[in-house]
Amino acid sequence: MEFPIAIKAVVIDLDGTLLDTAPDLAHAAELMMAELGMTAPPLATIKTYIGNGVSRLAKRVLSGDMDAEPDAELFARAFPLYEKHYGANVSLYSHPFDGVVAGLEAFKAMGVHVACITNKAEKYTVPLLKDTGLFDYFELILSGDSLPKRKPDPMPLLHACKHFGIEPHELLLIGDSLNDTQAARAAGCTVFCVPYGYNRGRAVEELDLDAVTPTLLDAAKLTTKAN
Repeated sequence: MEFPIAIKAVVIDLDGTLLDTAPDLAHAAELMMAELGMTAPPLATIKTYIGNGVSRLAKRVLSGDMDAEPDAELFARAFPLYEKHYGANVSLYSHPFDGVVAGLEAFKAMGVHVACITNKAEKYTVPLLKDTGLFDYFELILSGDSLPKRKPDPMPLLHACKHFGIEPHELLLIGDSLNDTQAARAAGCTVFCVPYGYNRGRAVEELDLDAVTPTLLDAAKLTTKAN
């Protein structure tokens, strides 16, 4: 691939790409586990559990496993506790990563469409973006419950293409995980990843992507607006 690439829109992931949300996700897990009389795993472990929504995160915290299902009765008691604590503390410690605001400003100055697509539920996404000052940068925000399917399914990316009236090859997705690269490849979009996010504890260099960019601002420098 030759750089800079010509795009008409950029879609950016939330957790681990725009915002460091791990401290608040972990804090809610700690409070949930404390109410259950259990001990939460450390922050470094919880970071590897992020990326498939808070329901799966809670299941991983309860089971100590990426794919296992915890006891159904335990989960039925635990998940409402997690939702309560995360909803009350969604932006307590979360903040934009370095280069995020500058990157968003660069994309806006370029004149491309800017969207946020996340697997996080809308009830958390909107207050989180507002509380951290990022909400107004986006023309379109798609949460994990906005459409029938979410990443790694290509549906949200194809929805964004239709919304902006562009072709998939004119869209760039910037993310931090396997979910993002799989969604982009399925949709036919270019995909960059940042190396500082929550790719289940694995290096993003292992993924099928077009570039690894240290920051969002570096990603912007690899693009130009398509005619």
